[in-house]
Amino acid sequence: MYIRRTSKTVKGRTYYNYLLVASVKTPAGPRQRTLCSLGALSADSASQQERLVERIGDLMGGQAHLLAESDDPLAAALVRRIKARFGPGSPDGAPEPRQSPKWAEVLGICPEGIRSEQLREAGPLHVANCFWHRLGLSEVLREAGLNPAAVQLTQAMVANRLIQPKSELAMVKWFGRVALEDVLEISPDILNDDRLYRHLDCLHPRREAIETALAAREERLFNLERSIFLYDLTSTYFEGLAQANPKARRGYSRDHRPDCKQVVIGMALRREGFPLGHEVFAGNQHDGPSLPLMIESLRRRFALRAGDTIVIDRGMADAISLATIRQAGLHYIVATRQNERQRFLADFEQFEAFTEIIREPSPTNPGQHKSMVRVRRLERDGELYVLCLSEGRQAKDRAIREKAQTRMLADLEKLQRSATAGRLTPEAMHERIGRLRERYPRVARYMQIEVDHNHSRIQFAIDLQRQTVAEQLDGAYLLRSDRIDLGAEEAWRVYILLTRVEQAFRDLKSPLAERPIFHHLEHRVEAHIFLSVLAYHIQVAVENTLREQGDHRSWAAIREILGTHQTLTTVLPTRNGKELHIRNASVPEATHRAIYRALGIPELIIRPRRAWVEAARESSDEKPVASAQNVEFLRKLG
Repeated sequence: MYIRRTSKTVKGRTYYNYLLVASVKTPAGPRQRTLCSLGALSADSASQQERLVERIGDLMGGQAHLLAESDDPLAAALVRRIKARFGPGSPDGAPEPRQSPKWAEVLGICPEGIRSEQLREAGPLHVANCFWHRLGLSEVLREAGLNPAAVQLTQAMVANRLIQPKSELAMVKWFGRVALEDVLEISPDILNDDRLYRHLDCLHPRREAIETALAAREERLFNLERSIFLYDLTSTYFEGLAQANPKARRGYSRDHRPDCKQVVIGMALRREGFPLGHEVFAGNQHDGPSLPLMIESLRRRFALRAGDTIVIDRGMADAISLATIRQAGLHYIVATRQNERQRFLADFEQFEAFTEIIREPSPTNPGQHKSMVRVRRLERDGELYVLCLSEGRQAKDRAIREKAQTRMLADLEKLQRSATAGRLTPEAMHERIGRLRERYPRVARYMQIEVDHNHSRIQFAIDLQRQTVAEQLDGAYLLRSDRIDLGAEEAWRVYILLTRVEQAFRDLKSPLAERPIFHHLEHRVEAHIFLSVLAYHIQVAVENTLREQGDHRSWAAIREILGTHQTLTTVLPTRNGKELHIRNASVPEATHRAIYRALGIPELIIRPRRAWVEAARESSDEKPVASAQNVEFLRKLG
C-alpha cells in the first residue's frame, strides 16, 4: 500500500488529490487498485504519509498499539470507509491481515504470549564498570593482595556507593534490582550482609596500599600535576553511641550535629580534583595538629619533593602549622585569621593599588554568576601577602555581621534587665558577658560593655570608630605565602582551588551518602569511608571526562538519566511447551547515546544470550552463570 498524488489544472490553478493505492495480483500480472480517495491530504510530508499507511495496515490487520496516544483518527476513518466499500472480508486489493513472521512459524512461537521479565537498571552500572577498568582498579586490588572474587565484591560495593548508596544490610536487596549479573558477572543470590561485613574486614588493612597505587595510576592516565596539593578537614557523624570505636568523639561538627559522636576526615587533593590521600582522625581532632600527621602520611606514600606547595585554610594558619610545613621543605599558601587583617587596614584602603580579577564560574556550574575580586600584592618580612576584596563576599560578610550585631544587642538588653532586677550574682553576670563575646566574635570587637561597681547595672554601646573598621573589612581576606615568586593573581588562583576540597566533601556526603555512619567498630568505619573515597575517584574521572567534552552536568544528574537504560529478558513461548529466553539490553535512547559518546564508552552493555527453558530445566548456546561457578566464587571469597 502506498499514497499516490494526482494533479489537475483548472484555469491556470493546479489542484492535488491523494489516493490510497494497493498492489493486487491478477491473472494479467500485478496491478494497482485505488482503495479510497484521501482528498487534499494534510499529511503531505513523506514521513507522515508512511506513518499513515503503516497505521492503516495495522488497523486492517487487526493489530492494536500498546500506547493509546498512537491511535490515529484519520487512519481509523479511512479503514471504516474501506471496509464499508469492500465489505467485512478482505477486499480484492485491500491489505491482508498480518500473519505471524516466518521465524515465528518455523520455531512455533506464540506471539500473544511474548513477555518481558527481569528488568534491571544497567546504565549507571555500565558507566561505573567502564571507568573501574579505565582506572585499572582491578589490577590495583590484585596487587594489594585481594583474590579475584574479592575484587569483584569490592567493585560491587563501590558501585553501590556510586549509584544508590545503601547500608550493607540494604545493599543486598539493591544488588537484586540492578544488572549486577549482566555487567559484573556475579550472581546477587550468593551475596548476603555477613559476607559484606567480612569483606570490609579484609579490605581495611590494604587501604593505604590501594590508595597509593591508584593515585600513581591516575597521575599517568590523566597527566596530573604533583607540585601543588590541597588539604582540608571535614567531619561525619554516627547514628548511635559507637562505644566500641575509640575515635568516635564529640567535637566541632561541620554537619551541625553536635549531639552526635563523629570522626574527622582529612583529605589531600590534587589541583585537578583527584584525591591524593585521606586519613581518619578522632572526632575531637583540631585542624592544626592534623597537618603534621597528614604531611607524614603523604611523605610515606608519595615521597613528597622539596618545593611542593600545600594550600590550607585559615584553621591551620597558626605559627606551629606553618613552621611544620617549612621544616618539611614545603611551601604554603594559606588564608590568615580574621584579626590579622587589621594590621593591613591602611593598605586595604588604597583601592587604586588593587588589580581587578573576574572570577570565572566553577567547572561544575558554568551558569554561575561571574564575580569580581580585587587583589594587591605586598611583601613583608620575607613573606608574600595578598590582600583580597571580594565583591560577592562583601555582601555576605555584611549580612552576617549585621545579623550578629542585632542579636548581640538584643541579648545585652535581656542581660541588662536581669541585672537591674537583681537576679544575677556578679559571677553569673561576668560569665554571661563572656559567653556573649564568645558567641558573637565579629561584633564583640567593637562593642563596649561596662558593669558598675556594685554589679547592679550594665551599660553597653557601639564603638563607632571600630565599627567603621569592621565595615571596611567586609568582603576582605588576606592570603599569606612563603613563595615570593608568585604574583598576586597567581597566588589567589592557586588558593581558590581549595574550594575543590570543599566540593569533594559535599560529594562524599551527597550524592555518595557517606554519612551518617551506622558502623560502630573502628576498622569497619574506616573501610566504609574508604569505599566512599574509591567511589569518589570514579566520580571525578567521569565528571572530568564530561567537562573535556563541554558537558558540565554532575554525576548525580548523569546517573538519573542513565537509570532508564535497562537489561531485560524477552520470553518467547512456543507451541511445544518450551520457552526461548533472550537476555539483552534495551535500545539506548538519544540522551543515553550522547552521554556514552562523551565518556568514550560503548553503547553495548551485554551481548544477547539465548536459552531454551522447559519445566525449570535450562540449556543454552551461551551458558549463563552456573551454580558451580557460584560455589567456586564462594570458595574463593572464603
